[in-house]
Amino acid sequence: MQFERFAISGPTLIQPKIIGDSRGYFMEAFKAEWFRENIEDVTFVQDNQSLSAQVGTIRGLHYQKSPVPQGKLVRCLKGAIFDVAVDIRGGSETFGQWIGATLTAEKGEQLWVPEGFAHGFCTLEPDTVVFYKVTNPYSQPHDAGIAFDDPAIGIDWPIKPSEATLSEKDKVQPKLASLR
Repeated sequence: MQFERFAISGPTLIQPKIIGDSRGYFMEAFKAEWFRENIEDVTFVQDNQSLSAQVGTIRGLHYQKSPVPQGKLVRCLKGAIFDVAVDIRGGSETFGQWIGATLTAEKGEQLWVPEGFAHGFCTLEPDTVVFYKVTNPYSQPHDAGIAFDDPAIGIDWPIKPSEATLSEKDKVQPKLASLR
């Protein structure tokens, strides 16, 4: 596996080695020891999966508050997404800045989104399936989010925000300024 860091410290794009032949392909999607040595020393405790039927579905920007923040290792099992992490670490020099990466089922890329980041994605293909590992289980009382279209963040989504398919929850998320 290879990895690439971003200008914002923490998030990491991981590219697995895919071995293909006439039958299809094989890849190692996750190795705990490699991840601890190269990315971050964490333990994953839960796996989540979502299906988004429509192109332009945006899920996020979500995070969990302390004492149960979540780090997420995200990959696309079917289709493609534009995946985003926003720095919401208090006191961070890059607070409110974001990174984005396209993740595809074909190439198997994964995005590591550490604790202290809000996460969201936009589907680029119909019937997209996203799978992610998390470092803490879901906790409804600690579930939180920020508006995906907050101009203070300025994410360059691959669709117009007015054309996004959103959950009722994501339509009313607060602005980034609510975290200050």
